[in-house]
Amino acid sequence: MLDLLFPPRCAACRAPGAIICSGCAAGVGVVTPPLCARCGRPSEEPLATCADCPPGVVSLARAPFLYGGPVAEVIRALKFRGWSSLARGLAGAMAAVWSEDAEVVTWVPLSRGRRRERGFDQAELLARHVARRLGRPCAGLLRRPADTPAQARLGGEERRRLLREAFVARRRPPRSVLLVDDVLTTGATAAACARALRRAGVERVGVLTAARSIGLRVPARCVAVESGGLLSGSVVARETFSR
Repeated sequence: MLDLLFPPRCAACRAPGAIICSGCAAGVGVVTPPLCARCGRPSEEPLATCADCPPGVVSLARAPFLYGGPVAEVIRALKFRGWSSLARGLAGAMAAVWSEDAEVVTWVPLSRGRRRERGFDQAELLARHVARRLGRPCAGLLRRPADTPAQARLGGEERRRLLREAFVARRRPPRSVLLVDDVLTTGATAAACARALRRAGVERVGVLTAARSIGLRVPARCVAVESGGLLSGSVVARETFSR
């Protein structure tokens, strides 16, 4: 009934029908193997580690999509335009690429002030949907005592400096944790959270994001489109964008 009253629209071009229409699907980058075994970056051949791996406190990282184009619009719509329903589709794709075990799912928290401005925490929405998909409990294990400046235009070293001591564990966590966020860029935020969790006793911190931004060349297969308009061979893309 809600779909009849408020038909889904493409987050990139606003066309009715799906959160990414078939026309915009050509610009979606999907992470497909071979990958870097540690951080999940798509590569031309399997790698153990790569230049884009996050700091060592992060045990493993995965994401279903490359950040950019329509996927970036979906994430911006979730974060800044209040399209909270987008979290469900993104979380489905995220859960589809996560195969490791974790005792609990948590998220990278917004500060209290930023959450109040936005009205919700997009990483928490993603984490709760991911936890349901994976059949794991979801709990807020971290807090962010103060706001940090916007980091979108900062380099890795500047991000690391700003985020040092930015997160604190709220309770004693289990030994293995899956940390959820919207985008992995330099890995500085994920690493700051992982350090706080490890100081509290966590032995293994996996990171799962909806998308990742990478600095090296992207393999052509990650943006190949079939004649039907869906990304080549991608169950992840079909599940996320056909709703």
